[in-house]
Amino acid sequence: MGPDNPSGPAGGDLFAAGGEAGRIMAAFDWASTSVGPVESWPASLRFAVRTVLVSRFPMLLTWGPDQLQFYNDAFAPVIGAKHPAIGQDIRRVLAESWGTVGPPIEHAMATLEASWLPELPVLLERSGYREETYFTVSHAPAFDDDGQVAGMHAVCTEVTGQVLSERRQRLLHALSTVGGRLGDEHETVSAMCRTLEGAPLDVPFAAVYLSSPGEHAFRRVAAVGCDPDAFPRSVADGGDELLARVRRLGVIGGPYGDQVTEAAALPLHTTRDADPIGLLVLGKSPNRAMDAEYSTFNELVAGQFAGAVANIRAFETERLRAETLAELDRAKTTFFSDVSHELRTPLTLLLGPLGDVLDDDQPLPEDVRAQLSLAMRNGQRLQRLVNDLLDFASIEAGRATPIRVRADVATFTAELAGIFRSAAERAGLRLTVDCPPLPRPAFVDPRMWEKIVVNLLANAVKYTFVGGIDVTLRADDDGFTLAVADTGVGIVAEELPRLFQRFQRVTGAAARTREGSGIGLAMVQELAGLHGGTAAVSSEPGRGSTFAVTLPYGAPDAEPTTPEVGPSEAARGEAASWEAASREDDIPRPRGEGTGPTGGASVLVVDDNADMRAYLARLLGPLWSVRTTADGAEALAAVAERQPDLVLTDVMMPRIDGFELLRALRADPATRHIPVIMLTARAGQEASVEGLEAGADDYLAKPFRAAELLARVRVALERAAGRTPTPLEPAAPGPAAVSYTHLKLPTKRLV
Repeated sequence: MGPDNPSGPAGGDLFAAGGEAGRIMAAFDWASTSVGPVESWPASLRFAVRTVLVSRFPMLLTWGPDQLQFYNDAFAPVIGAKHPAIGQDIRRVLAESWGTVGPPIEHAMATLEASWLPELPVLLERSGYREETYFTVSHAPAFDDDGQVAGMHAVCTEVTGQVLSERRQRLLHALSTVGGRLGDEHETVSAMCRTLEGAPLDVPFAAVYLSSPGEHAFRRVAAVGCDPDAFPRSVADGGDELLARVRRLGVIGGPYGDQVTEAAALPLHTTRDADPIGLLVLGKSPNRAMDAEYSTFNELVAGQFAGAVANIRAFETERLRAETLAELDRAKTTFFSDVSHELRTPLTLLLGPLGDVLDDDQPLPEDVRAQLSLAMRNGQRLQRLVNDLLDFASIEAGRATPIRVRADVATFTAELAGIFRSAAERAGLRLTVDCPPLPRPAFVDPRMWEKIVVNLLANAVKYTFVGGIDVTLRADDDGFTLAVADTGVGIVAEELPRLFQRFQRVTGAAARTREGSGIGLAMVQELAGLHGGTAAVSSEPGRGSTFAVTLPYGAPDAEPTTPEVGPSEAARGEAASWEAASREDDIPRPRGEGTGPTGGASVLVVDDNADMRAYLARLLGPLWSVRTTADGAEALAAVAERQPDLVLTDVMMPRIDGFELLRALRADPATRHIPVIMLTARAGQEASVEGLEAGADDYLAKPFRAAELLARVRVALERAAGRTPTPLEPAAPGPAAVSYTHLKLPTKRLV
């Protein structure tokens, strides 16, 4: 039965299961070839052909001296556009790659040994160009009925995608490694370009252009794979000019030495919507199509360059920002130091004469002595604040160096704690001190250790209202630990990591006063660090806090003398200030009537500073009935007990501050009518506008003149009573005098 009748038993059964390849074989004129008509084929050829056709794996069979091809449908994509090539000489079909595949085929047929060639590079022209491909293939001899080699049997699978993916992944990893080295922008980009130079199969050439701040054009930074001068020094058209030059570059690329005729110009974006920061030009391999995988690879390469440049610029921005902040910090430290020095002279001229008058044997009227003592006490407090700022500025500037001497740390600590006993007792707190002698000598800077102990004790008194404070000193083989534990308000967990930062305050924490510089705990940590030690805190809201400072025993920095050390005047002054703030009549609770005339207007004074409350009560008492409270919470309780005719409140206070108090009064219809005058240490027009817009009737910045305060209180009371304010004589004649009769104060209230 001839080839024109393939449906007969000889042909139909043989090719029936072969799909498209089987139909091609069945219709092929085999009689015109060296294998002859199908019915004359030996059984071995029939068996081999049937095996090839039914396989779903790419398989190829050659037979006879002409090495005619038999293959299945799975093999057709291997030769691409050359399909169908069934019945043709394989040497002509694969002429471009015969130098690669021919030798292993001939070796298998001559030696009867099968080959195994993983990732074999094979040049194919299956898509109209010389294509770089890779196959894993095995060649084995095919035998005729007599056992003689009649052909070759090949099994193969294309692994081009896998090989290219792994190769490109290695390149991307290398780019990432180089690009991750933060440094000079141009040096990093040039190093990344040199990395591309090692991958000519995927990137025959490359050029990188970057923008500079304020410029629209991109300037060439680096180029590899060709003469850099072949690229323009700058471009501004998105790369069209560059792509037009590619054919003229004459670059040879790919594994077969073909000319590169195409390239891609990719903008470098730091984010999706941001303007490009540069342009990356990548040559395209002449032996690979620009398919989706190739395009994605180019985009990933561009992403590596964009990411590296973005990171470098972000790092540089952050570095400049850090330098600016450091410079500002140095300027601030210098400012603190200079201002502290400048403040010491007028403080000396204030405190010196005050001290001389108070120490004089000449009797003074009690009211005069009281006022001078008030001025002296607060001047000394200002002096301590100035000294703290100066000390902290010295630490920040690196000028503070501890001078360690041998000291009886246990006794010294107990003495320092002892000066706070009166303040604790007046506040109704228990103070226990357990400082046994240390087992070995300890060397500390006495004044620095004093600041550590005093700051921790002052902090404990400030935030403890009931219970007590425990001071303990414990030692081990490496050093000793001071612990100050209290039963105070405690600290929420999220605030603990920031607690030792300078100027850090725990928001909303109840305290005896909001006064303080905010550097006490920061100074504790810095001073501990100067001794080679650490500061730590553990706390639970509502149950108290424990601050622990651990220092090594240390070594002497001065002569091995043992000076007598004891609490300094500054430490005693600090303890005395907390004693004043913790007086029994200042324990938080609504106040009763103060001094002043009965039957007249009543004024509620709200301030967390005991001296300020006493001063305002003494100032207002001769004219009006005065009550005092220490914060907004007490004030609301006092208002609920009996409404005043006017509220005179500070702004910054613990628990409920002045603005919160004002909002609460304005929100209640029963108290909305009460005039409110706010006092604050924040000076300036913005602070005044803030208070008035919040609903205050008047706003007065500290420090203020007594006459001015009295005038404003009287005007507010008379206006609230529906009377025309009576004229008040100015405190002193002169152009600065003000007639409060004609003050036009805003009365708008936000409720």
